[in-house]
Amino acid sequence: MGSGYIRSDAGVTDRDVVRPEPVADPPSPPPAAPAAATGSGSRLAWLDVLRGIAALAVVFDHLSYYVLQVLRHIVYQWFNPGNYGVFVFFMISGYIVPASLERKGSVRTFWVSRLFRLYPLYLLVVMLAVALAAVHLGGLRGEGADPETSVLSQLLMMSNVLGGENLPNVVWSLSYEMVFYLLLTALFAARIHRRSSWYALAFAAAAVAIGGFLPQAYFTHTLNAPRLTALAADALVLAGLALAVVRRGMPRMVGAALAALVAVTLLAFNGSWIPPWEALSILALMFTGTVLYRAEQGQYPWRRAIAVAVAVFSLAIVAGIWHSHVWGMSAGAEATWERTWFLSLLLAGATFAAGMTFRHVRWPRMLTWLGLISYSVYLLHPLLVEVYYHVPWLHAHHPFWLQLLLAAAFLAVTIGICSATYLLVERPMQDLGRRVAKWADARFGPDRAPAREPVLTPRAHPATD
Repeated sequence: MGSGYIRSDAGVTDRDVVRPEPVADPPSPPPAAPAAATGSGSRLAWLDVLRGIAALAVVFDHLSYYVLQVLRHIVYQWFNPGNYGVFVFFMISGYIVPASLERKGSVRTFWVSRLFRLYPLYLLVVMLAVALAAVHLGGLRGEGADPETSVLSQLLMMSNVLGGENLPNVVWSLSYEMVFYLLLTALFAARIHRRSSWYALAFAAAAVAIGGFLPQAYFTHTLNAPRLTALAADALVLAGLALAVVRRGMPRMVGAALAALVAVTLLAFNGSWIPPWEALSILALMFTGTVLYRAEQGQYPWRRAIAVAVAVFSLAIVAGIWHSHVWGMSAGAEATWERTWFLSLLLAGATFAAGMTFRHVRWPRMLTWLGLISYSVYLLHPLLVEVYYHVPWLHAHHPFWLQLLLAAAFLAVTIGICSATYLLVERPMQDLGRRVAKWADARFGPDRAPAREPVLTPRAHPATD
């Protein structure tokens, strides 16, 4: 899954970098949208450290098509850095995003924060991608596709479950973030949002069942009439969200349920190039992150939370390995895929566990800063890889020591540019989102949380997400 889900053995082309040769491993991305400022001494600084590690893994996944290819070949015999990074990102989303919704206690405030968190940088990157293509320093994926269909499929950042093209390519993972947000909203409105372990285990078990029993043709199926499908899906999700955000009580519940139902239906029947069992595994990992958050807050027994996490990761591994047998790969390719799938999941889980174990450590500011800018790194680095590709000397054959210097220089430039976009775009727009949410509360009255299930009250939780 990396920031663009690269899978070669399954017959799926690279969705992140326009021209590279396919690799013999599974997919590799989103990031979960990173949190806002948490200092190196913050109780949640460890999440920023994990985001930074995940972002570096995804950058390596895409840059190593052109530099450090020898290292890439060795690494990908064992695990997929892109998959690894995305799994970590998804668990972080599962850990922090439900807490954000429950802490705010307001569907309206939650969606205002999501809007101002995700869209400003996304729109900027889309414009930059178009500009780079105009000056022949980049390529627009799907440039031959119907423009109206492309716009409709990306309007809600759900292009990967609307059978559309991803622009920028890495936003495929945000499709599953959005599905998760819609599910959370429906569960919150129905006051059953705290049964996280049930959802984690149910999605993981469904992934195993679907991965093992559905025919291969099912996984490449998408709904006909993509423009009509995207238009109808956008209309239904927006209508449901409007009810969920503006109304309360039963209308809110109906609207949230409608939006979530459409999202899950698309995930099951209209994925562009991620089969449903993998999408279900992603949701299971996200809800596992939520289970661990509840345990950390003392709302769920640690022993049970750890058992749930082990079960979910085991089921996700089984789902991937079981389904690999119906892909028709050669014996060697199948063995490599299974090994990389297993180790990518295992290392992602171990990384998250290590982060939680050392969550009270004071981390270096440099590491937490990389986490703060990781959304910018995630969205912008493929454009910078495109520029790198279009400078012939940069991806010519070089000695390994020079390749290391080129990779370090690329990373330094990326961090510099992404620091600027964080300071000039991300952080100001998050602040504006908070002001808009306060204005809405003052203008229309507070949007109260459901009463039946208590709301999470995180200790010293910063204004993240």
